Amino acid sequence: MYDLVVIGSGVTGYAAAMYAARLDLSVAVIGDVDGGTITLTDDVANYPGFIQLTGKELADKLKEHALDYPVTIETGTVADVFRDSQDFFYVVTNNKTFLAKTVLFATGMKERELEVPGHDELRNRGVSYCALCDAPLFKDKVVAVIGGSDSAAKEALLLAKYCPKVYMIYRKAKIRPEPINARRIEADSGIEVITETNVTEVFGDSRVTGVRLDKPFNGSDVLELDGIFVAIGGIPYSDLAKKLGVETNEKGEIAIDRSSRTNVEGVFAAGDVADTEFKQAITGVAEGVHAAYQAYRYVNEREFAFKC
Repeated sequence: MYDLVVIGSGVTGYAAAMYAARLDLSVAVIGDVDGGTITLTDDVANYPGFIQLTGKELADKLKEHALDYPVTIETGTVADVFRDSQDFFYVVTNNKTFLAKTVLFATGMKERELEVPGHDELRNRGVSYCALCDAPLFKDKVVAVIGGSDSAAKEALLLAKYCPKVYMIYRKAKIRPEPINARRIEADSGIEVITETNVTEVFGDSRVTGVRLDKPFNGSDVLELDGIFVAIGGIPYSDLAKKLGVETNEKGEIAIDRSSRTNVEGVFAAGDVADTEFKQAITGVAEGVHAAYQAYRYVNEREFAFKC
Protein backbone atom coordinates (compact mmCIF):
# COMPACT_ATOMS: atom_id res chain seq x y z
CA MET A 1 0.00 0.00 0.00
CA TYR A 2 1.40 3.38 -1.05
CA ASP A 3 0.21 6.78 0.07
CA LEU A 4 0.79 8.08 -3.47
CA VAL A 5 1.38 6.42 -6.81
CA VAL A 6 2.72 8.75 -9.48
CA ILE A 7 1.95 7.66 -13.04
CA GLY A 8 4.66 9.16 -15.24
CA SER A 9 8.44 9.19 -14.80
CA GLY A 10 9.25 12.62 -16.23
CA VAL A 11 10.48 15.67 -14.38
CA THR A 12 6.98 16.40 -13.07
CA GLY A 13 6.62 12.90 -11.65
CA TYR A 14 10.06 12.86 -10.07
CA ALA A 15 9.58 16.27 -8.45
CA ALA A 16 6.21 15.22 -7.03
CA ALA A 17 7.69 11.98 -5.69
CA MET A 18 10.58 13.80 -4.03
CA TYR A 19 8.30 16.28 -2.31
CA ALA A 20 5.76 13.69 -1.24
CA ALA A 21 8.50 11.49 0.22
CA ARG A 22 9.90 14.52 2.03
CA LEU A 23 6.46 14.81 3.64
CA ASP A 24 6.85 11.18 4.79
CA LEU A 25 4.43 9.71 2.30
CA SER A 26 5.24 6.32 0.82
CA VAL A 27 5.60 6.86 -2.92
CA ALA A 28 5.93 4.82 -6.09
CA VAL A 29 6.66 6.24 -9.55
CA ILE A 30 5.64 4.20 -12.58
CA GLY A 31 6.65 5.14 -16.11
CA ASP A 32 7.81 3.70 -19.40
CA VAL A 33 10.07 6.60 -20.48
CA ASP A 34 12.70 7.43 -17.86
CA GLY A 35 12.90 11.21 -17.65
CA GLY A 36 10.01 11.84 -20.03
CA THR A 37 10.00 13.77 -23.28
CA ILE A 38 12.30 16.51 -22.01
CA THR A 39 15.16 14.04 -22.45
CA LEU A 40 14.78 14.70 -26.19
CA THR A 41 15.67 18.38 -25.66
CA ASP A 42 19.35 19.27 -25.94
CA ASP A 43 19.16 22.83 -24.60
CA VAL A 44 17.26 23.79 -21.44
CA ALA A 45 18.11 27.37 -20.52
CA ASN A 46 14.93 28.44 -18.70
CA TYR A 47 14.94 26.24 -15.61
CA PRO A 48 15.80 28.32 -12.51
CA GLY A 49 19.08 27.42 -10.90
CA PHE A 50 20.70 26.07 -14.07
CA ILE A 51 21.93 28.50 -16.70
CA GLN A 52 22.08 25.75 -19.30
CA LEU A 53 21.86 21.97 -19.37
CA THR A 54 20.33 19.22 -21.48
CA GLY A 55 16.89 17.82 -20.85
CA LYS A 56 18.38 14.47 -19.85
CA GLU A 57 20.69 16.14 -17.35
CA LEU A 58 17.74 17.94 -15.78
CA ALA A 59 15.66 14.75 -15.59
CA ASP A 60 18.59 12.84 -14.09
CA LYS A 61 19.06 15.49 -11.40
CA LEU A 62 15.41 15.37 -10.38
CA LYS A 63 15.41 11.57 -10.36
CA GLU A 64 18.56 11.56 -8.22
CA HIS A 65 16.90 13.99 -5.81
CA ALA A 66 13.80 11.77 -5.59
CA LEU A 67 15.96 8.72 -4.88
CA ASP A 68 17.57 10.54 -1.97
CA TYR A 69 14.30 9.54 -0.25
CA PRO A 70 12.76 6.04 -0.06
CA VAL A 71 10.93 6.33 -3.39
CA THR A 72 10.08 3.23 -5.44
CA ILE A 73 10.63 3.64 -9.19
CA GLU A 74 9.07 1.04 -11.46
CA THR A 75 9.63 0.82 -15.23
CA GLY A 76 6.46 -0.23 -16.99
CA THR A 77 3.28 0.85 -18.73
CA VAL A 78 0.15 1.40 -16.66
CA ALA A 79 -2.68 -0.53 -18.31
CA ASP A 80 -5.51 0.23 -15.90
CA VAL A 81 -6.47 2.32 -12.88
CA PHE A 82 -9.60 1.69 -10.83
CA ARG A 83 -11.00 2.39 -7.39
CA ASP A 84 -12.62 0.00 -4.93
CA SER A 85 -15.51 0.57 -2.52
CA GLN A 86 -13.09 1.62 0.23
CA ASP A 87 -11.63 4.42 -1.91
CA PHE A 88 -8.32 2.66 -2.53
CA PHE A 89 -6.82 2.90 -6.01
CA TYR A 90 -5.43 -0.04 -7.97
CA VAL A 91 -2.74 0.87 -10.51
CA VAL A 92 -2.16 -2.07 -12.83
CA THR A 93 0.90 -2.63 -15.05
CA ASN A 94 1.62 -5.61 -17.27
CA ASN A 95 3.01 -7.62 -14.35
CA LYS A 96 2.19 -5.82 -11.09
CA THR A 97 -0.64 -4.13 -9.25
CA PHE A 98 0.04 -1.20 -6.93
CA LEU A 99 -2.43 -0.30 -4.18
CA ALA A 100 -2.61 3.43 -3.40
CA LYS A 101 -4.47 5.96 -1.30
CA THR A 102 -3.95 8.69 -3.91
CA VAL A 103 -2.91 8.88 -7.56
CA LEU A 104 -1.11 11.58 -9.55
CA PHE A 105 -1.33 11.62 -13.32
CA ALA A 106 1.93 13.08 -14.66
CA THR A 107 1.56 11.21 -17.92
CA GLY A 108 2.39 14.03 -20.33
CA MET A 109 1.36 13.87 -23.97
CA LYS A 110 2.28 12.20 -27.24
CA GLU A 111 3.18 14.00 -30.45
CA ARG A 112 0.32 15.09 -32.66
CA GLU A 113 0.97 13.47 -36.02
CA LEU A 114 0.90 15.18 -39.38
CA GLU A 115 -2.13 13.61 -41.05
CA VAL A 116 -1.37 14.04 -44.76
CA PRO A 117 -0.75 11.62 -47.64
CA GLY A 118 2.78 10.22 -47.64
CA HIS A 119 3.39 10.72 -43.92
CA ASP A 120 2.91 7.14 -42.81
CA GLU A 121 4.86 5.64 -45.72
CA LEU A 122 7.84 7.94 -45.14
CA ARG A 123 7.94 8.04 -41.36
CA ASN A 124 11.52 7.34 -40.24
CA ARG A 125 12.56 7.74 -43.88
CA GLY A 126 12.82 11.50 -43.79
CA VAL A 127 9.81 12.20 -41.57
CA SER A 128 10.97 12.70 -37.99
CA TYR A 129 9.59 13.95 -34.68
CA CYS A 130 12.91 14.47 -32.89
CA ALA A 131 15.72 16.76 -34.05
CA LEU A 132 17.92 15.79 -31.12
CA CYS A 133 17.64 12.15 -32.20
CA ASP A 134 17.96 12.57 -35.96
CA ALA A 135 19.59 15.92 -36.82
CA PRO A 136 23.06 14.40 -37.47
CA LEU A 137 21.49 12.15 -40.12
CA PHE A 138 20.57 15.25 -42.12
CA LYS A 139 23.98 16.94 -42.14
CA ASP A 140 24.33 19.22 -45.21
CA LYS A 141 20.71 18.54 -46.20
CA VAL A 142 17.70 20.83 -46.67
CA VAL A 143 14.93 20.24 -44.13
CA ALA A 144 11.76 21.81 -42.79
CA VAL A 145 10.16 22.02 -39.36
CA ILE A 146 6.37 21.90 -39.39
CA GLY A 147 5.04 24.08 -36.58
CA GLY A 148 5.48 27.49 -35.02
CA SER A 149 5.71 26.96 -31.26
CA ASP A 150 8.75 27.42 -29.05
CA SER A 151 9.41 23.70 -29.36
CA ALA A 152 9.36 24.01 -33.15
CA ALA A 153 11.79 26.93 -32.96
CA LYS A 154 14.18 24.92 -30.82
CA GLU A 155 14.01 22.09 -33.36
CA ALA A 156 14.86 24.54 -36.16
CA LEU A 157 17.76 26.09 -34.22
CA LEU A 158 19.26 22.67 -33.52
CA LEU A 159 18.84 21.56 -37.14
CA ALA A 160 20.54 24.76 -38.34
CA LYS A 161 23.74 23.53 -36.69
CA TYR A 162 23.79 20.66 -39.20
CA CYS A 163 21.81 21.86 -42.21
CA PRO A 164 22.57 24.79 -44.55
CA LYS A 165 18.85 25.51 -45.01
CA VAL A 166 15.99 25.02 -42.57
CA TYR A 167 12.43 26.10 -43.30
CA MET A 168 9.79 26.63 -40.65
CA ILE A 169 6.31 26.07 -42.10
CA TYR A 170 3.48 27.39 -39.93
CA ARG A 171 -0.25 27.68 -40.53
CA LYS A 172 -0.71 31.00 -38.72
CA ALA A 173 0.51 34.51 -39.53
CA LYS A 174 3.36 34.55 -37.02
CA ILE A 175 5.43 31.93 -35.21
CA ARG A 176 5.20 32.05 -31.41
CA PRO A 177 8.45 31.02 -29.73
CA GLU A 178 9.82 32.61 -26.58
CA PRO A 179 11.31 36.04 -27.41
CA ILE A 180 14.92 34.88 -27.05
CA ASN A 181 14.33 32.03 -29.51
CA ALA A 182 12.43 34.32 -31.87
CA ARG A 183 15.49 36.57 -31.97
CA ARG A 184 17.73 33.59 -32.61
CA ILE A 185 15.52 32.49 -35.49
CA GLU A 186 15.62 35.99 -37.01
CA ALA A 187 19.39 36.18 -36.63
CA ASP A 188 20.07 32.82 -38.30
CA SER A 189 20.39 33.32 -42.05
CA GLY A 190 19.97 29.60 -42.63
CA ILE A 191 16.42 29.56 -41.22
CA GLU A 192 13.50 30.81 -43.33
CA VAL A 193 9.96 31.07 -41.98
CA ILE A 194 6.98 30.34 -44.22
CA THR A 195 3.74 31.47 -42.55
CA GLU A 196 0.04 31.04 -43.28
CA THR A 197 0.87 27.81 -45.06
CA ASN A 198 0.02 24.15 -44.52
CA VAL A 199 1.72 20.98 -45.75
CA THR A 200 -0.84 18.89 -47.64
CA GLU A 201 1.34 16.01 -48.85
CA VAL A 202 4.77 14.47 -48.32
CA PHE A 203 6.62 13.20 -51.41
CA GLY A 204 9.24 10.52 -51.87
CA ASP A 205 9.84 6.93 -52.91
CA SER A 206 12.29 5.42 -50.45
CA ARG A 207 13.08 8.80 -48.81
CA VAL A 208 11.44 12.22 -48.47
CA THR A 209 12.09 14.42 -51.49
CA GLY A 210 9.66 17.24 -50.81
CA VAL A 211 6.25 18.44 -49.66
CA ARG A 212 3.21 20.02 -51.29
CA LEU A 213 1.97 23.30 -49.82
CA ASP A 214 -1.58 24.65 -49.84
CA LYS A 215 -0.35 27.94 -51.34
CA PRO A 216 2.60 28.81 -53.58
CA PHE A 217 5.99 29.67 -52.09
CA ASN A 218 8.48 31.30 -54.46
CA GLY A 219 6.11 30.54 -57.31
CA SER A 220 5.53 26.84 -56.61
CA ASP A 221 3.35 24.75 -54.32
CA VAL A 222 6.08 22.09 -54.18
CA LEU A 223 9.03 22.56 -51.80
CA GLU A 224 11.98 20.24 -52.35
CA LEU A 225 13.36 18.84 -49.08
CA ASP A 226 15.47 16.02 -47.75
CA GLY A 227 13.50 15.71 -44.53
CA ILE A 228 10.75 17.16 -42.34
CA PHE A 229 10.52 17.45 -38.57
CA VAL A 230 7.00 17.62 -37.17
CA ALA A 231 6.34 19.80 -34.09
CA ILE A 232 2.61 20.57 -34.10
CA GLY A 233 1.72 19.98 -30.48
CA GLY A 234 0.56 16.94 -28.60
CA ILE A 235 -2.32 14.77 -27.43
CA PRO A 236 -2.54 14.32 -23.64
CA TYR A 237 -2.37 10.84 -22.14
CA SER A 238 -5.58 11.19 -20.15
CA ASP A 239 -7.65 8.10 -21.06
CA LEU A 240 -6.96 6.30 -17.78
CA ALA A 241 -7.94 9.40 -15.82
CA LYS A 242 -11.19 9.67 -17.76
CA LYS A 243 -11.95 6.08 -16.78
CA LEU A 244 -11.95 7.23 -13.14
CA GLY A 245 -14.45 9.96 -13.96
CA VAL A 246 -11.88 12.76 -14.11
CA GLU A 247 -13.04 15.78 -16.10
CA THR A 248 -11.10 16.90 -19.18
CA ASN A 249 -11.40 19.84 -21.56
CA GLU A 250 -12.05 19.77 -25.31
CA LYS A 251 -8.37 19.00 -25.92
CA GLY A 252 -8.46 15.99 -23.60
CA GLU A 253 -6.35 17.77 -20.95
CA ILE A 254 -7.18 16.98 -17.33
CA ALA A 255 -8.94 19.85 -15.58
CA ILE A 256 -7.13 20.89 -12.38
CA ASP A 257 -7.42 23.70 -9.87
CA ARG A 258 -4.56 25.84 -8.59
CA SER A 259 -3.53 23.02 -6.26
CA SER A 260 -3.44 20.34 -8.99
CA ARG A 261 -6.63 18.70 -7.72
CA THR A 262 -9.09 17.12 -10.15
CA ASN A 263 -12.84 16.75 -9.65
CA VAL A 264 -12.27 13.26 -8.21
CA GLU A 265 -11.07 13.18 -4.61
CA GLY A 266 -7.65 11.61 -4.21
CA VAL A 267 -6.79 12.08 -7.90
CA PHE A 268 -4.33 14.78 -8.97
CA ALA A 269 -2.73 15.82 -12.25
CA ALA A 270 0.29 17.90 -13.23
CA GLY A 271 2.47 18.77 -16.19
CA ASP A 272 1.65 18.52 -19.88
CA VAL A 273 -1.40 16.31 -19.31
CA ALA A 274 -3.12 19.07 -17.32
CA ASP A 275 -5.17 21.97 -18.70
CA THR A 276 -2.75 24.76 -17.80
CA GLU A 277 -1.99 27.11 -20.70
CA PHE A 278 1.75 27.57 -20.11
CA LYS A 279 3.52 24.21 -20.33
CA GLN A 280 7.17 24.18 -19.29
CA ALA A 281 9.32 21.88 -17.19
CA ILE A 282 9.32 24.37 -14.33
CA THR A 283 5.53 24.77 -14.33
CA GLY A 284 5.02 20.99 -14.45
CA VAL A 285 7.41 20.54 -11.53
CA ALA A 286 5.55 23.21 -9.53
CA GLU A 287 2.22 21.54 -10.26
CA GLY A 288 3.68 18.22 -9.17
CA VAL A 289 4.77 19.74 -5.87
CA HIS A 290 1.28 21.19 -5.34
CA ALA A 291 -0.15 17.73 -6.00
CA ALA A 292 2.25 16.13 -3.52
CA TYR A 293 1.21 18.54 -0.78
CA GLN A 294 -2.48 18.01 -1.51
CA ALA A 295 -1.95 14.24 -1.44
CA TYR A 296 -0.28 14.67 1.95
CA ARG A 297 -3.29 16.62 3.24
CA TYR A 298 -5.74 14.14 1.78
CA VAL A 299 -4.02 11.12 3.33
CA ASN A 300 -3.62 12.71 6.76
CA GLU A 301 -7.17 14.02 6.90
CA ARG A 302 -8.45 10.52 6.14
CA GLU A 303 -5.94 8.47 8.06
CA PHE A 304 -8.55 7.10 10.47
CA ALA A 305 -10.80 6.01 7.59
CA PHE A 306 -7.85 4.33 5.82
CA LYS A 307 -7.07 2.31 8.96
CA CYS A 308 -10.65 1.07 9.36
